[in-house]
Amino acid sequence: MSFVTRAPAKINLTLHIRGRRADGYHELESLVAFTGAGDVLHFDPGDDLSLEVVGPTAVAAGESGDNLVLRAARALRDRVPALRLGAFKLVKRLPVAAGVGGGSSDAAAALRLLADANALSHHDPRLVEAAQATGADVPVCLDPRARMMSGIGERLGAPLRLPPLVALLINPGVKLETKSVFHRIGLRNGETNAGSSHPEVGPDLTPNALMPLLRRGRNDMEGAAGVLAPVIGDVLAVLGGARGCRLARMSGSGATCFGLFDTCRAAAQAMQIIRAQHPDWWVKATVLR
Repeated sequence: MSFVTRAPAKINLTLHIRGRRADGYHELESLVAFTGAGDVLHFDPGDDLSLEVVGPTAVAAGESGDNLVLRAARALRDRVPALRLGAFKLVKRLPVAAGVGGGSSDAAAALRLLADANALSHHDPRLVEAAQATGADVPVCLDPRARMMSGIGERLGAPLRLPPLVALLINPGVKLETKSVFHRIGLRNGETNAGSSHPEVGPDLTPNALMPLLRRGRNDMEGAAGVLAPVIGDVLAVLGGARGCRLARMSGSGATCFGLFDTCRAAAQAMQIIRAQHPDWWVKATVLR
């Protein structure tokens, strides 16, 4: 039997840096949502573990041997000795090193498929442990629903019922390493970030309540990322100037940015115009949930 699942992009609607811990890790607080756009992962159970990567951004994803899909599978095998493995095929559509958690979502998708193929619950503690061992963003992608994420990604709030958010995603084709952006921010070990408190997020938010909350939030990595990749400022200006855009912000450590629009029609019209003006940019209209 073959298995298949989507690996949706993760968007940081907000991203506050609370400070840097004594061990060097940064404490974050972030409202995340997931897109209708993403990669697709196929799995055929078998004796050997393998991965084939195809799709529009497969080359940018690099060698498959170190892919997070395989890391996640090995991490789960270490915790479930009798785990049946097999062959993965990843259809890579999301930009790479782009601040949308593409690799993390792929890894989480692999864990879900392995769980299904081995009759494991998606809430099995070993699945969560494997996700944490694979990467900081993998746990939140295991159950891709909007929620608050804090710590270094290990503390997850309950799923939130957000109103559908019409969004336009833009990546200008520049890779940014999260480590480089954190280094540019320059927080010392044990240093806190003043004024980093996050607006309180309730379980159910109407569109009229959500937008003011998002505007009170921010992405604390945006300034440093913009220094390393000045084109981010261009992307934000283009999005912010598009008709019907209510908020433009960078996601994660960049360089992908998103704009939130009043209607699907407004986002589609903006997408057509921006694609014509910037044919080298990755531009995708979607709905965040």
